Amino acid sequence: MNKPTVGIIMGSSSDKNVMLPAAEILKEFGVSFEFTVISAHRSPQIMFQYAATALERGLKIIIAGAGGSAHLPGMVAALTTIPVIGVPIKSSNSLDGWDSLLSIVQMPNDIPVATVAVNGAHNAGVLAVEMLAIHDQKLQKKLIENKQKKVEKVLAQQEQVSMVYPDTNTKKSKQNKK
Repeated sequence: MNKPTVGIIMGSSSDKNVMLPAAEILKEFGVSFEFTVISAHRSPQIMFQYAATALERGLKIIIAGAGGSAHLPGMVAALTTIPVIGVPIKSSNSLDGWDSLLSIVQMPNDIPVATVAVNGAHNAGVLAVEMLAIHDQKLQKKLIENKQKKVEKVLAQQEQVSMVYPDTNTKKSKQNKK
C-alpha cells in the first residue's frame, strides 16, 4: 500500500460524515491518504505527535476538520511546515458553523491555514489535489479532464434550458437581433 500523501484529521468521529467528501475526492484522483480522529483538546499529546511526525511519514498536506472552537487546524499548522487546509464544521452545539469558521481563519502571523467553507471538505480535497498537481503531470491531466467534464455538464444544462426557452439563449438572441 502507498504511503499516505494527505492526512485527513478530525476532532471527533462525529465529524466523519462531513470529512468523507475529502477522502472521496482524493480516492477519485488516486491520491493516497489517511483518515484519523485527533482532538486538539482531548488528546493534545497525540496531536503533537501526529504533527511532529507528519513530514517524515510522507505527508505533503493535512486537511483538518473541526467544529466549535476549532483549534485543530491552527494547532497542527503551528506544529508542522506542511500546508494545512482547515474545514470548519457545523456541529450541534455551534453557532451555525460561524464559530468554527472564524476560529480557523483568525490565525496569528506565520501560522497559515487555508480555509474552505463550513462543511466544505469536498473543496478541501480538490484544493489538496490542485496543490499536489503543481509537481505531478498525471494529476494535472486528471484535474484538467475533471474540469472539462464540469464545463460540459454546464453546457448540457444550458442546452436543456435553451430547448425550453429558446429566445433566452444569450448567443442566439444576439444573433437574431443582427
